[in-house]
Amino acid sequence: MTRKAIVNIFSSYNNILMTATDLTGAETITTCNGGEVVKAGKDKGGQFAATRSAERMADALRDKEFTELIVKYRAPGGNLSNNTGPGAQAAIRALTRAGMTITRIEDVTPIAHDGTKKKGGRRGRRV
Repeated sequence: MTRKAIVNIFSSYNNILMTATDLTGAETITTCNGGEVVKAGKDKGGQFAATRSAERMADALRDKEFTELIVKYRAPGGNLSNNTGPGAQAAIRALTRAGMTITRIEDVTPIAHDGTKKKGGRRGRRV
């Protein structure tokens, strides 16, 4: 019998936050972030921290008999950034290397529908 979990990954350039929940998303199984596994604060958002925290999460999930994962990764989003932080790809790769079966990978980054306010004020830019 295999049990499924949802792993939510928030990857920014400053940190990586990982949370594993059940299929409803109401109950948290385990959490881990980049600050728990590295000493220097500047390394929290890097690939090494993402790999180590994903390995730690895979061990905790394996202890609770979860083997299949649905991965949802998210970045800060907005109009100006089109890519995720450097840790998302490394975390997904580390989860598969740790023996977890990933059934689905979703990008749930929020995308703005309208742009930010243009500079220049109410009457526009006066030349």
